[in-house]
Amino acid sequence: SIPNLVKQIHKRGREYENTISIDYLSRLNERYEAWIHGYKKGNLLIIDVDDLDFVDNPEDLGSILNKIDAQINGLF
Repeated sequence: SIPNLVKQIHKRGREYENTISIDYLSRLNERYEAWIHGYKKGNLLIIDVDDLDFVDNPEDLGSILNKIDAQINGLF
């Protein structure tokens, strides 16, 4: 989500990212969503990270890695 994206941008503290407008992020997100919904070239794994903190929480990172592993190995 856009609020989570903004939170992550602020958390990283990269000065050049602080100038990115919410409008730009919203338009970018809309285009990304449109592209991903039409993606047909291979397997697709979508992980909603709004309620995950894979940087600071090892369990969340493990959960994501397990989902990726399951997708790659066909265990889902």
